[in-house]
Amino acid sequence: MKFTITRATFIKSLNDVSRAISTKTTIPILTNLKLDLTDTALILTGSDADISIESKIDATSETNDLQVQSTGSITLPARFFSEIVKRLPEKTMTVDVQDNFQTVITSGQSEFKINGLDANNYPRLPEIAAENPLTVPADVLRQLIAQTVIAVSTQETRPILTGVHIQIQNGQLIAVATDSHRLAQRVLELPAAAGADYDVIIPGKSLIELGRTLTDEIETVEIRFADNQVLFIAGNTLFYSRLLEGNYPDTSRLIPTSSTTTIEFDAPTLLSAIGRASLLSHESANNVVRLNLNADQQSATIYGNSPDVGNVEEALQFTNLTGDNLEISFNPDYMKDALQGVGQTTIELAFTAPLRPFTLVPSEDKTHFIQLITPVRTFS
Repeated sequence: MKFTITRATFIKSLNDVSRAISTKTTIPILTNLKLDLTDTALILTGSDADISIESKIDATSETNDLQVQSTGSITLPARFFSEIVKRLPEKTMTVDVQDNFQTVITSGQSEFKINGLDANNYPRLPEIAAENPLTVPADVLRQLIAQTVIAVSTQETRPILTGVHIQIQNGQLIAVATDSHRLAQRVLELPAAAGADYDVIIPGKSLIELGRTLTDEIETVEIRFADNQVLFIAGNTLFYSRLLEGNYPDTSRLIPTSSTTTIEFDAPTLLSAIGRASLLSHESANNVVRLNLNADQQSATIYGNSPDVGNVEEALQFTNLTGDNLEISFNPDYMKDALQGVGQTTIELAFTAPLRPFTLVPSEDKTHFIQLITPVRTFS
């Protein structure tokens, strides 16, 4: 196997597949990068058994400048190979696999020799047929991921909560994540998927890595489901992820259908204020800020406190406050994550009681994106 290629093109694909390669794996060959070279394409593959990423470099594309001298396949130590490729001196490089899988990498006056392994020992990726593929705009999928993965659990005590629950039915995709302290739910209208019916749980880690591969030049993503796998096809990249097994808790009953107090804020303005209040709350053991809403006096005040450092108090700007007076405490980091998810918009906070979860929704679209935060009980 031998080929010459523009390094910049190769590094782009290498960076994509490297997201799936872990240095900690029970299958030693998975610390390697797999290269498959045919007359028409060079295919790079990385996997950690949970996530597998395959990136194809087309030999017929002039911009790739891929010149195939002889076809074949090899797996190479991913960490060393990546470091070598990124440090080579010239714009192009040549990879030449010789006897006993010894691989020579040359660029200009630089030459490296590293030992590879037989690609036949690399686990094969599943073949997922396109019976009912879904097509989603890449920017919408990237936004959905960002808005939901913030709420997945990082604790392995309840593995099912480390994933995002995705249901597709009646032309809608509903994505929900919760760590039992907060919840994020995003709904997409998919009229083209009216006949599709899926109920799966995708690991949050997989979706975070997928989001990083969805660059601006990718316009659409095709999604295919199998028994225990999901495949995302984005341009020349195939992203596989295992699915989590088990039943996700019914979260629909957690979302309040009524409220006693509502207030509207400009999201970036509230985000800045929460950031200032959390400067001191982070120095405290419980990391809590307090929000006081007085509908009678039309005032909203936020408080942050650290017994060792001091306290902060700030009157908040808002556009509308109705209902009962309320004082509530919450984790400011949860609120910051939620506000960053909605972006540049006006948001509505709706409360039912000081110790009941409250909701955060974009004011102009209250049905497609909702977040829930559980308050913190404080003792004063």
